[in-house]
Amino acid sequence: MSEHIVSPKIYVAIFLTLMAGTAITVWAAFHNFGKFNIVIALVIATFKATLVVLYFMHARYSPKRTQLVIVCSVFWLAIMLALTLADYRTREHNVSRLAPPTFSGLARA
Repeated sequence: MSEHIVSPKIYVAIFLTLMAGTAITVWAAFHNFGKFNIVIALVIATFKATLVVLYFMHARYSPKRTQLVIVCSVFWLAIMLALTLADYRTREHNVSRLAPPTFSGLARA
C-alpha cells in the first residue's frame, strides 16, 4: 500500500490557518455577541478540528472505509448532542440551586 506524500507547503499553510483560527477565537472571546457567542466559538472550533482531522491525521487521503468511520462517528456525535440538548430543553430552569427545596406537602411538627 502506497502512502500519500503531502507537501510541506500544505502543512505550513494549514498551520498558519490554525494559528489564524486561534487568533480569531481569542478575539471573539473578548467581544460580546449575545446569543451567538457559543455559535461563533463552535463554528471556529469545528473548522479547526476539521483541518486537523483532514490533514494532520491524513483522513483526506485515507481509504474509503476509514472515511466512512469518520462520517459515522460525526453522525453519532450529532445524535448524542441532539439528545443532550433535548433533555436540557425539557428541564425546569427556574430552580435555585442555592436554596434548599421546600416541601409544601409536609406537615410541620
